[in-house]
Amino acid sequence: MDLIYWKDMERTGMVLTGLVVGLLSLFQLSIITVVSTLSLAIMCFTISVRIYYKLLHVLQLGDGVHPFQSYLELDISLSGEEAQHCMQKAIVLSFSAVDALRNLIFVGNLFNSLKFLFLMYLVTFLGNLCNGLTLLIIGMMSNFNTFFYFSYADKVDSCFVAVQAHIDNIKDFLHRLAQGGGPTPDPTPGGAKPKAH
Repeated sequence: MDLIYWKDMERTGMVLTGLVVGLLSLFQLSIITVVSTLSLAIMCFTISVRIYYKLLHVLQLGDGVHPFQSYLELDISLSGEEAQHCMQKAIVLSFSAVDALRNLIFVGNLFNSLKFLFLMYLVTFLGNLCNGLTLLIIGMMSNFNTFFYFSYADKVDSCFVAVQAHIDNIKDFLHRLAQGGGPTPDPTPGGAKPKAH
């Protein structure tokens, strides 16, 4: 959740960039090609770093500590109780989804089935406009950007105000330039001046 809430901006930016590049590459390449190329790049990096550290140790310029030891010692195992809880949760979620689909498809409730029918009809139009990968990219970007905005709303708003003021100055300058470079026009309607008594 720290990634989504932009707690560490550098790490979140790297993850977001990696996700976007990976998803965009799926437009041109198959998923097998993307996964294998990504795995190849990661393996080349990790093997190169491991050989570099080994070489530093041989030349007595380093202490010979494995560069990825912290990742190797990271405990990712689940206890039997945690694994059973996760499996039960997954099974309950999948069965509830199947039950809801069964009720919608076999008209358990006419009104809900009609809403589902209308939703699927709208999805066909959406499918003509874009594919699922496009929607996945849009959803991911909006998710990250929404939390970024709420985390840094004051800074973002002040930047927008500064940009809007700059754009207004440029518009005003171009407008005056188009009118011959004279003074700013009178804002009163029709240019009428109040009568002096």
